[in-house]
Amino acid sequence: MFLSRLHIFVPKFTMRLFWTLILVVLYNGCSSEGVNSTLSARPKVVNIGCMVSFNTLVGKVTKVAAEAAVEDINSNPDVLGGTKLNMITLDSNASGFLGIVEAIRFMETDTMAIVGPQSSVIAHVVSNIANELQVPLLSFAATDPSLSSLQYPFFVRTSPSDKFQMEAIAEMVEYYEWREVIAIYIDDDFGRNGIAALADQLAKRRCSISYKAAMKPGATLDDARDALVQVALRESRIMVVHTYPTKGLEIFSMARYLGMIDKGYVWIATNWLSTILDAGSPLSSDEKENLEGAITLRIHTPGSELKQKFVSRWSNLTRKAGLTGSSRMSTYALYAYDTVWLLARAINEFFNQGGKVSFSKDPRLTELNSGSMNLDSMSIFDGGKLLRDNIFKVNMTGVTGPFSFTSEKELFRPTFEVINVVGTGFRKVGYWSEYSGLSIVPPETLYSKPPNCSSSNQQLHSIIWPGQITEKPRGWVFPNNGRQLKIGVPNRASFREFVGKVPGIDSFRGYCIEVFTTAIDLLPYAVPYKLVAFGDGHNNPDDTELIRLITAGVYDAAIGDIAITTNRTKMVDFTQPYIESGLVVVAPVKEQNSNAWAFLSPFTPKMWCVTGVFFLIVGTVIWILEHRLNDDFRGPPSKQIVTVLWFSFSTLFTAQRENTVSTFGRIVLLIWLFVVLIINSSYTASLTSILTVQKLSSPITGIESLVNTKEPIGYQWGSFARNYLIQELRIDESRLVPLNLPEDYAKALKDGPSRGGVAAVVDERAYMELFLSSRCQFSILGQEFTKNGWGFAFPRDSPLAVDMSTAILKLSENGELQRIHDKWLSGIACTSQNTKLEVDRLQLKSFSGLFFLCGLACFLALLIYFVMLACQYCQYYPNSEVASESSRSGRLQTFLSFADEKEESVRSRSKRRQLEVTSVRSIDQDASVNGSRTDRSEIYSNRVVSFGESV
Repeated sequence: MFLSRLHIFVPKFTMRLFWTLILVVLYNGCSSEGVNSTLSARPKVVNIGCMVSFNTLVGKVTKVAAEAAVEDINSNPDVLGGTKLNMITLDSNASGFLGIVEAIRFMETDTMAIVGPQSSVIAHVVSNIANELQVPLLSFAATDPSLSSLQYPFFVRTSPSDKFQMEAIAEMVEYYEWREVIAIYIDDDFGRNGIAALADQLAKRRCSISYKAAMKPGATLDDARDALVQVALRESRIMVVHTYPTKGLEIFSMARYLGMIDKGYVWIATNWLSTILDAGSPLSSDEKENLEGAITLRIHTPGSELKQKFVSRWSNLTRKAGLTGSSRMSTYALYAYDTVWLLARAINEFFNQGGKVSFSKDPRLTELNSGSMNLDSMSIFDGGKLLRDNIFKVNMTGVTGPFSFTSEKELFRPTFEVINVVGTGFRKVGYWSEYSGLSIVPPETLYSKPPNCSSSNQQLHSIIWPGQITEKPRGWVFPNNGRQLKIGVPNRASFREFVGKVPGIDSFRGYCIEVFTTAIDLLPYAVPYKLVAFGDGHNNPDDTELIRLITAGVYDAAIGDIAITTNRTKMVDFTQPYIESGLVVVAPVKEQNSNAWAFLSPFTPKMWCVTGVFFLIVGTVIWILEHRLNDDFRGPPSKQIVTVLWFSFSTLFTAQRENTVSTFGRIVLLIWLFVVLIINSSYTASLTSILTVQKLSSPITGIESLVNTKEPIGYQWGSFARNYLIQELRIDESRLVPLNLPEDYAKALKDGPSRGGVAAVVDERAYMELFLSSRCQFSILGQEFTKNGWGFAFPRDSPLAVDMSTAILKLSENGELQRIHDKWLSGIACTSQNTKLEVDRLQLKSFSGLFFLCGLACFLALLIYFVMLACQYCQYYPNSEVASESSRSGRLQTFLSFADEKEESVRSRSKRRQLEVTSVRSIDQDASVNGSRTDRSEIYSNRVVSFGESV
């Protein structure tokens, strides 16, 4: 194809030209020797090129803007220090081949840099030549994200990349909670790479492109019609159109003809549409109707004085250029103007750093005998790398606002406006920026705040969608291809109350089926479906295999008693669970009758022992605290022992004959009575339960005891319980016995391991509750050891799963789900309302806190009591009197006698001693007055004798 075009446009070219161009494209090295021409450091004129397509809407306005920028720069000698820019403008004619030819022509004129090209397709080709000859290429309209600085180091994009535009579209898709979109695009570098960027951004948000409608670059209306017919047959109704202006209008025109600009559709156009709205001729009434409700993006340029001055000059500039009034201002014109200014500032810095405008011959081209092509006239720009580096370092403010580059060689903080086409015009509904996401205020007002791209912070104004509706479209419909959803249903052999096939007809009934049909009736749209049996009806099918067939495309969904497990959620999306059903253990139980010693059953032996010990401890502590104050706690030793025992155990009935008078005794007794109250109440409740409720017992208490045995375990055929027991609980596979029917369950449990049966059955609670409703000799032992639920399965990212979950929640909230449950699963139960498993005895650990508090109170009361007693002892028996006792046993006997003595006697003796001491002091005073030491001694002796006798 390339050769045919070559012969059409340049018939004199030979095969040597072809291989020469291939060499130019593929050669990435740089080798220079010799100098062709060397200019002064500050030449009077420097040459720059400009490549645009003169016959396109963007090309017309950007050419005017670029020429205006050159004129403004040359009129201001301070910009380049007196150097003038000489811009040579060539028409690329939107052709990749002609773009190569024009680029070669530029290289023959010692061009320092090229502004353009306008097309991403041409930019891919010309960038290879720019890399070879080290000439910077500054494009304001080639937005293909794959034009990266890594592959093309001399390509400089001076407008936002399509990567950011696609990120804004993906953000809107997530904001409106859509999951899939359809991409309509032109199949060239510009279209393919832009849609690839969109797919990447959608994938980050768990969204996707469900269908790509690619059209060739020269597509006709018939091609557009064929592509849109295929689009209409798809499920998604979110259309993203990424194409060129003229082709985009044709797509919208055909879409309206096919009835696709209507209620339920969403049309999102990239910024080609905003370019038409801004710079194109006024739209006709038909074109406005075609675009009704569409959303498009426009590069946001904040308002400034520079921008306002340039906009006010625009009409004069277009008139001077000979353009008609239809060539209005667009954002591309603003970026073209700033691009030339960016290049001028970089050239000025280039000269300030000592750069020279010099070119060298490319030895590889010199070696080629290019004939009439004169390829050896193309030269390498020696200062190309320095100029390129200066371009990326420029930080200026232009008509588009702040203008600088990031470390990734992209424009700093790209922003877009979200435009909604309505009526005869359009309106701005919000903004998008990489800094703050979607917002209804200009992004530049948010830069002073911390970045916040959380979903709760994203917002847009209301949008008028196609069909003139304001309610957000659902975004998808069932494919319009006449096919019903093929829904797989387990054809069960047991527990058909949940799912059962009606004999003789292709229909199903049961609890799960009614939940599904009731929920699907709540959807705001019709769902054509057909239920297809999975399984032979003689054995329960494997639900995991049914789920796998959804991923294989055999079924579009699956309903029934399908448990939601981790492995299954990796294959499909489940709805909200409509019934809870974890794994439980069911085993035979035996009735346990009461015996003569049943009154001991509420407490464990340890609990009985500790309780009895505390009765004695508390009685002893109360006796110690009351002994010196209370006559009820005094008397002969035998009487005091009886008193302690009687007082201790009588607290159980709160009928103590003895009263407590000490403060510490009352505190200890109060705490102990609270403990006794709790123990007494717990004992009464437990004993009542033991004597009045029928008790069942089993050697198996739950899954833990079952795992520790070596006995066989039953499970339902086709259930996930088998894999769970083997993989999670490490139970040997030889112990597992598959069972199919409820009758098989009952027989295996009755026979037991000794007669070829099983010790217990592990299955889901929903099945077991139905099984036990008429079989009271079995019971659920222990707690559920998994937390599962049943749900309906759909393919991954299916929007129907979300809508069905919402419908199930509505059924739960309005009570309809419980009504369906009672209808199918609340049958006649066995008379076991008063039956329960063996009652657990009350453990010591349940009362350890109470015993600790009581023991602490006793310890503190005794500690304070003995400290006070010791202090009182030291006060009543001075050290001189204690020292008179020669032996330690004598001192201990004295202390014990003091402790046993009633406190009133001690106090009386203390008062008498104080009186005697007073008398002695008065005698001493009399003797000193009379001067008779002998009489004083006699009197003192008599007083001492008299005191001793009185004691």
